Amino acid sequence: MLKVGIMGASGYAGEELIRILLNHPKVKIASLAAKIEKMAVSKLYPWLKGMLELECSDKSAEEICKKSDCIFLALPHKVSMQFAPLFLKAGKKVIDLSADFRIRDVGVYEKWYEVKHECPEYINKAVYGLPEFYREKIKKSDLIANPGCYPTGAILGCAPLLKKKLADTKSIICDSKSGVSGAGRVPAQGLMFTELQNSFRPYKINAHRHMPEINQELSCVSGEKLEVNFIPHLVPMERGILSTIYLKLNKIINTKEALKVYKDFYKGEYFVRILEEGVCPDTKNVARTNFCDIGIRIFPDRSLAIVMTAIDNLGKGASHQAVQNMNIMFGFDEKEGL
Repeated sequence: MLKVGIMGASGYAGEELIRILLNHPKVKIASLAAKIEKMAVSKLYPWLKGMLELECSDKSAEEICKKSDCIFLALPHKVSMQFAPLFLKAGKKVIDLSADFRIRDVGVYEKWYEVKHECPEYINKAVYGLPEFYREKIKKSDLIANPGCYPTGAILGCAPLLKKKLADTKSIICDSKSGVSGAGRVPAQGLMFTELQNSFRPYKINAHRHMPEINQELSCVSGEKLEVNFIPHLVPMERGILSTIYLKLNKIINTKEALKVYKDFYKGEYFVRILEEGVCPDTKNVARTNFCDIGIRIFPDRSLAIVMTAIDNLGKGASHQAVQNMNIMFGFDEKEGL
């Protein structure tokens, strides 16, 4: 059995990791850490009563290291980089759910996250954990930078058209709506039920920290530097992200031809589902899963492609994708536990 540890077990992503790994046939949850008083994890999450009675507390990296072969860092941005090197030097494999190792240009990371990176030498060692693009590198890596939730849906939605040079790189608009769990568990007035209920609002327009991640990966796909226009929104639901992406076509194609491009691009990718013509994705159909559903509409008379993606922000956008990466790293069936 693979022994895993989770740092940040008290957050939404940490809880989701526990939920998945508890039922993984080849994994044993060996250590749980969080910035809380020492308690049984079943007290923290009563739904675990009788299923997992492991202690959860503010453990040191050394304590976690002794009991774990693989460590998930479900920690805030700027915190993971304090712990990842300790585990890597001890010969452990690390899957980081924060942004600390996603951005390959240290200067770009420091600009967007407003902090000096503490271990830039590990950035080039990290593999961006989008299996559909980097599976072979993930197999050989000890450090996975698990993708952000918004970038996962945006990148998977744009990549096929950009790879085929069918879409203009200078006019991409990504309009995304996220459930409130994407903001994390730390209380804030704007995230209170009374503030969210019957409300729907955009925020951080072309200023969200996920933008450099989206730009980085889509620039790699297209072969040229690009910048998307990214407009995130907060909607009053627990989880899920729906992204509607507008791309100007370089070549006139119809919806059937576009669907073929996407089906060919994602052939053999179990967790990416291309919907049939006329069918639009719905967040309820991907809730608590690792699936990304993609719908496409082409308007030839306007040279316009509208691509829609739906993921669970805690699923394919975080914890489920992290487990998919773990499966690849350790040679398990990619769908194991998912």
